[in-house]
Order: sequence, then C-alpha cells, then structure tokens
Amino acid sequence: MVFRSETIIREALLDEAALLSELSRESKGYWKYPPSYMEVWQEELTITADYIKSNTVQVIESAEQIVGYYSLVFLSSDLEFLGFTLAKGWWLEHMFVRPVAIGQGYGKAMLDHLLSWLEQNQIKSIKVLADPHAQRFYQKHSWEYIEEVPSSISGRTTPLLILRLG
Repeated sequence: MVFRSETIIREALLDEAALLSELSRESKGYWKYPPSYMEVWQEELTITADYIKSNTVQVIESAEQIVGYYSLVFLSSDLEFLGFTLAKGWWLEHMFVRPVAIGQGYGKAMLDHLLSWLEQNQIKSIKVLADPHAQRFYQKHSWEYIEEVPSSISGRTTPLLILRLG
C-alpha cells in the first residue's frame, strides 16, 4: 500500500460538487463501460451542492488533492427502484477512487473511516448496490452478498451487499 502520512478524510465542501461528479465519471469509466451506459448513469454520477448538504459525503485527500470520496444516504422509508424495494435504512450510495490511485489503499481507508462512523453513530448495518467490478473488494472487507437486483441498464443486474456490525 502506498499511503502518505498527509492523507486525510474530511467532509466534502459544497463547492467541491463538480469535482466529485468528475471523479465519479472518471472512476466509473476506469472499467471501460460503453458510452451508452455512461450516458444512462450521467445523473446518478452527478453530485450537487444540495446532495452534499443533504447527505454524509466524505472525501479522502492526499497531498491536498482529492483522490476519492464516499457518500451515505438514509432512506426514511422503503423506496421502489426498477421493480426492487430499497429497504429503509443506511445505504452507501457512492464510493469512488481516482483510477491513478486505485490499489494504493484509499478504498480501504475510506471503508475503515466508514466503519468508525457507523460505530460512533450506533448503526448496525448498511447496504450497497455495488458495481460488479467492486463486489470482490467489498466482500474482502466483510460485506455479505445478498442477491442480484435490477440495474438502471436494461437487462443488467448489480449485486446487493450488506455490512453488519456487532
């Protein structure tokens, strides 16, 4: 792991929304998805100042450069999405690392930070609809696979995982 001592995790600032949107698209693009997929995901990958204000959004910085971020949302009630019910509770909505920083420990650092946040807030579980390319990463860090659920891409599914605490 190439991890620098000047690495910090902090709350995202409202004026970082465009940068985080760009980082989302750059990171998702790392997996060489077709342009048609990226177009469908355009809105899902867009972070706004209102989104940052309304949710828990944390960035990871190294040498004063943002190399990744994650965001948590709380659903106060069940939500229907493409014929699937997203259960009320906490969800990891986004976790992205810049492609040049993949494999350097930033993803694990964000998961460790997330775990600490969950424990501090006495949250017993959190779910994620993971990119299929990230499923192994989550499972390596104690997330349990539940099932495949419909994706916003027609005919495609995405893995649903859960992290249970204590």
